Amino acid sequence: MDTLLQLALANLVSPMVLFFVLGVAAGWLKSDLAIPEPISKGLALYLMLAIGFKGGVELEANGLGGTVVAAMALALALSFSMPLLAYALLRAATRLDVPNAAAVAAHYGSVSVVTFVAATGFLGYRAVPYEGYLVAMLALMETPAIVTGLLLARRSKTAGTTKPQAPLFSKELAREVFLSGSVVLLGGSLAIGWITGAKGMAVMAPGIVDPFKAVLAVFLLDMGLLVGRRLQDFRTVGWPVVAFGLYMPLIGATIGLVAAHAIGLSLGGITLVAVLAASASYIVVPAAMRVSLPQANPAIYVPLSLAITFPFNLIAGIPLYHAAAKWIASM
Repeated sequence: MDTLLQLALANLVSPMVLFFVLGVAAGWLKSDLAIPEPISKGLALYLMLAIGFKGGVELEANGLGGTVVAAMALALALSFSMPLLAYALLRAATRLDVPNAAAVAAHYGSVSVVTFVAATGFLGYRAVPYEGYLVAMLALMETPAIVTGLLLARRSKTAGTTKPQAPLFSKELAREVFLSGSVVLLGGSLAIGWITGAKGMAVMAPGIVDPFKAVLAVFLLDMGLLVGRRLQDFRTVGWPVVAFGLYMPLIGATIGLVAAHAIGLSLGGITLVAVLAASASYIVVPAAMRVSLPQANPAIYVPLSLAITFPFNLIAGIPLYHAAAKWIASM
């Protein structure tokens, strides 16, 4: 318990988290502090490029060995299956109808890039090494959950509406999912890092290693502003749904911890897989749901993933998952 408390307190006073808290407070108090949208998008692009490129370099250095293949298989299994568990819990514990429960479930099978990046910053701040190729897991987990969520929505012929259902797959959905900026940049940067390897890292290091934490701090300030201004959205989701946004990450993290330990990942790797399994998408999946499941209410799934699960993971979840990873790694 002392170790967990120390980790939690250390995380709370890290610059990155404190900038996030500053943003939440400023947004809640309706300050005019704002980061221009072009700069915000530029920060997000930088972070995805940096984490993808570094992951590709690590993937090239490690090769496609048994652990790497197992990690990729685990990513797909988690992303396809986690929405099934989330959907069952939502239907049992809340009053959400089929399309809304399916839409929320899809978010909790996909991942939050920002939470993953924050977790790498947490580990880097404490000099805890991890397998760089885990960014490939991040890329793989972006989309399978969307398919599962849509299949769950189609389990009802009408899915709560008298309107004809949109086809499960469409050009619009494919474009939103596979050509979304985060998927393209993460996958492309990963590929470039893999192709160029250590020589590429020597060229890119001055731009993507030293400035990384400072850029992350500014980006988390912006995310905090967004969360602070959406705190009022809690009223639209109901307390049983809010509770789901807090306990579902714990369930996902537990599954991720056990699975990552089973395939032989390091302490840092186990922590990151737990973070991936605990996080919820608020970029790619909302875009896909708007296209293919328009009867689902964004006022439910957006604040749930962005204003509840994301802050919980960032402030309390990451140190908790790391402490649990230390325990399970010692077994």
